[in-house]
Amino acid sequence: MKVLLLGIGNLLFGDEGIGVHFINYIGKKYSFEGDTKLDIIDGGTLAQRLIPMMVEYDEIIIIDTINAANVKAGELYFFNFEDVPDAVDWQGSAHEVEMLQTLIMMDLVGDRPKTMIMGVVPTVVEATEFSLSQAVVAAVPLMEEVLLNYLKTLDIYTLNHIENITIDSIVPYSFKSANIYRI
Repeated sequence: MKVLLLGIGNLLFGDEGIGVHFINYIGKKYSFEGDTKLDIIDGGTLAQRLIPMMVEYDEIIIIDTINAANVKAGELYFFNFEDVPDAVDWQGSAHEVEMLQTLIMMDLVGDRPKTMIMGVVPTVVEATEFSLSQAVVAAVPLMEEVLLNYLKTLDIYTLNHIENITIDSIVPYSFKSANIYRI
């Protein structure tokens, strides 16, 4: 089985970049092993241009911001794309809408792998804000815990901590990372 951990977002728009920052954080902090192959990739804001790569996987876990009604910044959602919570309205950033359209297009032709979404509600989505809000930074430990627990259900095990880092140490350098970790 092949699983893709796909970080989505625009690093220049504050919290909007959490998907990319988070996959860089996970890729630098942990190594994984198990019967399932895991690739960790920065998808940026590419949306439809990711389809040829996405169809090669049995399962995709998308890390992104998510827009939801009546919730606080930093709240976390983790759900199967087949069962989107009622509160999620997909009316966030342009790339969020494009990713929804991408997944729907893949459905129409029968090419979408099982898709899990991990979305955190953003605070700061402003041009040239190369940082994360405290609410989103505070959500990272829960994001990490939920992701690692889910990967264990897919026979992907945390091998060890490569580096003891924080999300704050990743944010200033996410744009410099290779952004592709093949495990």
